[in-house]
Amino acid sequence: MNRRDMMKSLAAMATVSVVPHNLTAFAAAQKYGIKQSVCYWCYGGYLRNKKMTMEDFCAICRDIGILSIELNGPNEWKIMKPYGLISAMASCGSIPNGYNRIENHEKLIADGKRMIDNASEWGYPNVICFSGNCNGMDKEEGLRNCAIGLRQIAPYAESKNVTLCMELLNSHGHKDYMCDQTDWAVRLVKEVDSPGFKILYDIFHAAEMGEDPIKDIREHHECFGHYHTGGYPGRAEIDLDSQKLDYAAIMKEIAATGYKGYVGQEFCPRRDAIQSLKEAFAICDI
Repeated sequence: MNRRDMMKSLAAMATVSVVPHNLTAFAAAQKYGIKQSVCYWCYGGYLRNKKMTMEDFCAICRDIGILSIELNGPNEWKIMKPYGLISAMASCGSIPNGYNRIENHEKLIADGKRMIDNASEWGYPNVICFSGNCNGMDKEEGLRNCAIGLRQIAPYAESKNVTLCMELLNSHGHKDYMCDQTDWAVRLVKEVDSPGFKILYDIFHAAEMGEDPIKDIREHHECFGHYHTGGYPGRAEIDLDSQKLDYAAIMKEIAATGYKGYVGQEFCPRRDAIQSLKEAFAICDI
């Protein structure tokens, strides 16, 4: 199940409550060197199977030491607030229909401004956006079109103390997606030339495209406003026994840049979801 399908299914999730895991002792041992978030959509199946509510998940995340549940909106934010959780990346827009087409700009900018207003009101830092799919469009034309639209909204985001972040996705799983290479994404950031626009650098997606995340972070971190994890290959757990990326080393590289934002755990657990989330948190808690 992909992110779009999972987000739809979460809306219909059962509301029967269970007693959340007690992770207080685990949280007490953590270092919290990097602020961590978690993408809600990855846990839809687990929560449904366990008949758990979002409130249960909020309590678990809080006890682990996670500070944010992301890729959601104000309806979820109201549930998260009593648990001291924020949304480090607000949902907005459509993966295939993005800024690379001029005809999309009016709606994207209007919707983006509404979500920027929401994020600003709640004191949340980022709103997501997408390039859109190529559908036969040359990437140079797409970059120019993205820049035209983003220049219209990035100053608004900056004025609200919010950053609009375009996600880098691999174009194998998200077939034909335009923003699938770091060089292209970095060029776009430089074309827009506003503190209100940066890249959501997804480490899993970059690796899927054959890129070197540590090299990208060293060379282009000033263009990155947010990070996502995910085991490569497969987007499952992020321990070295399960996949090829050394996430502890990657987190150290991110910390060395002086990054003060959030890192979102966006892996789809294949083992017990909460135990896997605890382990991923510990790997990234450098």
